[in-house]
Amino acid sequence: MKWGVVVFPGSNCDHDAYDALSRLLGQEVKYVWHQDRNIADLDAVLLPGGFSYGDYLRAGAIARFSDIMDEVVTFAHEGGTVIGICNGFQVLTEAGLLPGALIRNTSLRFICEDVPIRVEHTDCRFSASCSTGDVLKIPIAHNEGNYVLNDTELEDILAKGQVLFRYCSPGGEINDQNNPNGSLHSIAGVINESGNVLGMMPHPERRCDPILGSTDGRKIFDSVIKWVENNGKR
Repeated sequence: MKWGVVVFPGSNCDHDAYDALSRLLGQEVKYVWHQDRNIADLDAVLLPGGFSYGDYLRAGAIARFSDIMDEVVTFAHEGGTVIGICNGFQVLTEAGLLPGALIRNTSLRFICEDVPIRVEHTDCRFSASCSTGDVLKIPIAHNEGNYVLNDTELEDILAKGQVLFRYCSPGGEINDQNNPNGSLHSIAGVINESGNVLGMMPHPERRCDPILGSTDGRKIFDSVIKWVENNGKR
């Protein structure tokens, strides 16, 4: 597979993502500058974490209007694989590729810690290497990770299986005590209705190297690679 890691002014997890995909997963990867418009040669696009355009106005609001996002939207509508991590998730909601929005954590503080997340189902390209109910330990690092949407939208994404990851206890229980940012329904990651776009606040790229004590994040990237091998690019 050939991956593109988008670089916005203010991205700070682009190198982490590049390293995880290239060195640890053996993938072909290139950086894609925010003013680029040529991604036709890619099989997957990753929007990394950071503070695109300084997170002015609100997180992801300016990046949504960058040149590259016109191409990412088209790429996604044509069935291409897109992953948005942390700030990348925020950009995807601003671009309308995913429902809902990300607002300030209920604590009103930046949170940086390892958290357990539960895999809700494996019927998509981002969780094919997992089992339903698996608990992955993945770090978060965000100030605006509180996922919100209205009641109708929530019912809709639940009915369509678009909730892919939820914050949980180490044993997999869903409760307020193990919801780090106040996200509605403890949602940590969602997919679009077609199942080819994923947005998640936790950072799987930071848990791919055994030297960091866990490779749980690798399962998400392995899932995409496995899916493409079995089903083709789009």
